[in-house]
Amino acid sequence: MKKNTPDVQGGPASYIGVAVWVMLLVIAASMPWWAERANLRLLAEFFYMLALAQMWNLLAGYGGMLSVGQQAYIGLGGYALVLLGLRAGINPFLVVPLAGLVAGVAALPIGFVVFRLRGAYFAVGTWVVAEVCRLLLANTTSLGGGSGLSVIQAVRDIPSWWREAFTLWMAVGLGGGATLFVYLLLRSRHGLALTAVRDSEQAAESLGISIGRIKWSVYVASAIGCGMTGALIFITKLRVSPEAAFSVDWTVAMFFIVVIGGIGTIEGPIIGAVIYFLLREVLNGFGSWYLIVMGAVAVGFMLWSPKGVWGLLVKKFDLHLFPVQRRLRLNIKKHLGSQ
Repeated sequence: MKKNTPDVQGGPASYIGVAVWVMLLVIAASMPWWAERANLRLLAEFFYMLALAQMWNLLAGYGGMLSVGQQAYIGLGGYALVLLGLRAGINPFLVVPLAGLVAGVAALPIGFVVFRLRGAYFAVGTWVVAEVCRLLLANTTSLGGGSGLSVIQAVRDIPSWWREAFTLWMAVGLGGGATLFVYLLLRSRHGLALTAVRDSEQAAESLGISIGRIKWSVYVASAIGCGMTGALIFITKLRVSPEAAFSVDWTVAMFFIVVIGGIGTIEGPIIGAVIYFLLREVLNGFGSWYLIVMGAVAVGFMLWSPKGVWGLLVKKFDLHLFPVQRRLRLNIKKHLGSQ
């Protein structure tokens, strides 16, 4: 007979939510045939920002590692596009997964350094790593130095329609794939180990969990996601520079999306990304007030609704579109047979 085991359970809302999410991804992927170019670019930006937010949420929300230096891997992905796409002549869209590999390899020694730090020191250490990367590339004249390089030559042989279509498809793949990856990870035993480490490293270690291995694997996975997204971002921007590639604004945007939507949830970054783009469109004409209002909104949520918009919806309606909570499922036959 089967033993009593913890199981991940959802309800009708979860099945409906997943079905709607898949349908939206399919509709988004079909847009090159019927939508305007401006809408394609906006949707591609939405999905690659969602991918970044999911990677940061995995790191901070589920892993308890508050990094403010993930722009290091976005920048490395962008410069992988320069080296492999512009200099080596590889198709820029094939560079995207290779850029993830470059970022993941770089994260291995970087993780060895930053994991020696704890708490606020870890956060500062990740930012310092990003700044070191920025300064190194700003002083590398062969890669354009501080002014950067144009990557137009890497994409000029690709017809305009196909370039826009492939950009959108890859963005949808990254955003949807990042969401699926986090969901499947958290439903696995590795996800249980990760949340155990986040909640209490001492308790997790007493259960035989390798804290270093779990944290390192999540850190590298997040770097790979950010690296791939970084390469795609600069395919759309057509120019890579140290200031743009390693800007802390990337991590600020991730932080805003995750905090507004709901940190430590899969649904939160999706809702947060929608709110982020809506606010940006509404406030874009207000100059510096745009950033002030965005900051005030983030502070307000941290003070009065730390679980974000999705946390409010869960509290009110008990919704779980991507359920990862585990409940004990009893074996009734075995239970009755023992009495």
